[in-house]
This record gives sequence, C-alpha cells and structure tokens, in this order.
Amino acid sequence: MRIGYFADGPWSHFGLEKIIKDNRFDISFICARYSSPDKFLKKRANDLGISFLVDKNVNSNEFIEKVKRYNCDVFLSMSFDQIFRKNFFNMPPLGTINIHAGKLPFYRGRNVLNWVLINDEKEFGITAHYVDEGIDTGDIIHQETFSILDTDNYQTLLEKAYYQCANVLFEALNKLEKGTATRVKQKNISEQFIYCVKREVGDELINWSQSSREIFNFIRALTKPGPGATSFINGKTIKIYSGYFQPNALSYKGIPGSIIGISKDQFLVKTLDNFLAINEWDYDGKLSVGMRFNK
Repeated sequence: MRIGYFADGPWSHFGLEKIIKDNRFDISFICARYSSPDKFLKKRANDLGISFLVDKNVNSNEFIEKVKRYNCDVFLSMSFDQIFRKNFFNMPPLGTINIHAGKLPFYRGRNVLNWVLINDEKEFGITAHYVDEGIDTGDIIHQETFSILDTDNYQTLLEKAYYQCANVLFEALNKLEKGTATRVKQKNISEQFIYCVKREVGDELINWSQSSREIFNFIRALTKPGPGATSFINGKTIKIYSGYFQPNALSYKGIPGSIIGISKDQFLVKTLDNFLAINEWDYDGKLSVGMRFNK
C-alpha cells in the first residue's frame, strides 16, 4: 500500500515509525507544514530515502500534479494544518484519512485535549476518519477512548495521545489493507457535537467566581506545555500550573479570588463554593493572606 503522509509533530513521529516497520506499507512521500517544516520528519525522510515535500497550497494544480506521480493508494493526515479540497482528498483510490485527537462526532475542531479537561470529561477519544468537505465530519474507520483521571492534565493527555494516535492510525491502515474497513457515519452515532475553537491569547485568564472544580479543571487544562492559567495580583502576572481541591470542603460566603491561607508550599484561594489549594505557580513577588486577585 503506497502512502502519502501529511504530518507534523510527535504524534506523526510515532506513526511514521510504526508504519515503516511493516513491509505491507510504503510511504511514498512526507509532506510537512509549510510555515514550520518538522525537522524530525525531514531527517527521517532523508535517512529512509523518502521524498520530503512542503507547499504553501496543497490544493493547487501544480502540487496535485506533483503528487499524482507517486500513485498513492491513500493519503494520511496527522496534525497537518491545511484543509484538503474535494479534488485533492478524493485523488487516492482509498481516500484520505485523518487522525483526530478527539471523540467524534462529539469533539470536533481544535485544542480538543484542553477542552475535554475544561469540560470535566471522564474520557477522551482518538478517531481515524475519512476526510470529506466538512471539518472533522467524515465517516469513522476506527475510534478508541481513554480514561481521564483527576491526576491527569494537559501534559499527561498529550503524552497518551502522542502514542495512541499512532496506534489508531495503524489500526485504520490494517483495516484498509485487509479490506475490512467500514464507514460509520457520524450522524448514526449522534447528531449532537461540540466544535472546539482554537484557544487564543486571553483565553488563559482565570475566573475566580467559578467553582473550585471548574477552576481546578481550567488550571490543569492549561498547564505546561500550555501557557499556564493566568491571573493578576498587585498589578503583576501570576502563572498557575497546578492546584487541587477538597470535594467535601465547607461551603461558605466570601470574596472569590481572595487568598485565605498560605504556607511554604501552597496557598489557598476563595472560589465560588469553597477554596482551591495552589501548589505550583510562578510569581515575582510575595503573597500574603488577604490579597485579592484582580478580575
């Protein structure tokens, strides 16, 4: 099976290594993001004698004519940043397959791993689906789900997704090669979905008037390698990377965003319902009881 691989990032690195170990599959070319070509993929392509491509517009007639010469059976997309048009994704006989780090149809769009944590989900999915004219709307080939624990954060979900995206990709390829791939229409699973928008500067600001659980989820969703949940105190920025809460803590009235306790290793902040303990932060200044975070 001849494969055109449109890829970027660690997820695609794991996927590449799994594919090249199986002699049923032959990667004809790797196409990287135009703005920031993946250095690892470029080196591995050179090591393996695989064509390494970059193009500002993969839907252009010039690029389409170029990739036609490779006679690929299927195109694979793993964290690629261009949207394929119909005349492009229908080019290979077996179609174009995208690996999406989200449980379709429920979580479409961008930054899904951040959003599932913010939304307090108990699991996240990884889906191999055919590319169609929508965004993450194509028929599903293979999907797996993975549990989310309270000990998880953005970093741990990323590490799971890097590895598991490659496994889901490989399982989809197995089905295609064996002729056992089925097409499950997303509307047959559910007609309800969330389209996750890309998170931008400003989306990292903490709302201290939310519940402890909501703020806890927000903080772990933005922890490193994310930007860090952010607030301001005495006119200075504070980055918060880790916190925890007591589910059965006493509920009481107070001013959300007030520091109500402090020690060497943590400080306590009043929330809507009780308080949150912060145990990893970055702040150029001294904190003390009674200080308030700015809204």
